[in-house]
Amino acid sequence: MCSAGGALPLVVLTKADLTPDADGFRRRAEHLSPLVSAVTLNACDTEDVAQLHPWCTAGQTMALVGSSGVGKTTLQNALTGTQQLTQSIREADAKGRHTTTARSLRRTLVGGWLIDTPGMRELRLSQAREGIDAVFADLALLAQQCQFNDCQHAGEPGCAVQAAIEDGSLEQARLQRWQKLQREDAYFNRSAAELRAEKRSWKKRTKASRAQTKTKNNSWGD
Repeated sequence: MCSAGGALPLVVLTKADLTPDADGFRRRAEHLSPLVSAVTLNACDTEDVAQLHPWCTAGQTMALVGSSGVGKTTLQNALTGTQQLTQSIREADAKGRHTTTARSLRRTLVGGWLIDTPGMRELRLSQAREGIDAVFADLALLAQQCQFNDCQHAGEPGCAVQAAIEDGSLEQARLQRWQKLQREDAYFNRSAAELRAEKRSWKKRTKASRAQTKTKNNSWGD
């Protein structure tokens, strides 16, 4: 979505003080795509947070997006000098409590701007096909070399993607991420005709299920 929106993707791994292998997590995040930069930090440490200054100096705007409880408000406080209240993680379900309830635009201490957003449970893809193709440009190029235009990369003859997996130049996990995002983008961008067809199919299945249940109930009564 960052790629589709023309933004630079930066993965901020907070609470780095809670693990002895913060660099390992950073490398894993950067391995997702050559377009991704990643930093690990303790949001409560102002010197650590200073790593983000290059992304929010004069002429730059940074947007914090993530689940509740990951440290967005703590980062905002450190980057802008404000003192907005933060909340802890719930012990019952390990979910964060919503601290920020509305979007806000604040000037940072180094001259740029910071957009803080409410915590979210999920981030749905919408009109992100170009962004997906940009992040997975290597796979898109490989797919063009497959023998069949409609290759699903699941064992078809002449599949260039599977050949790359077999020779070790492509990870199976990367193919799975690409396909998952493609399915998600297609699902949330269905046309009105497709939605109507799904609704008709759902009504048909519901009607058939009710008829079947009614038949069983009548047979038991007999």
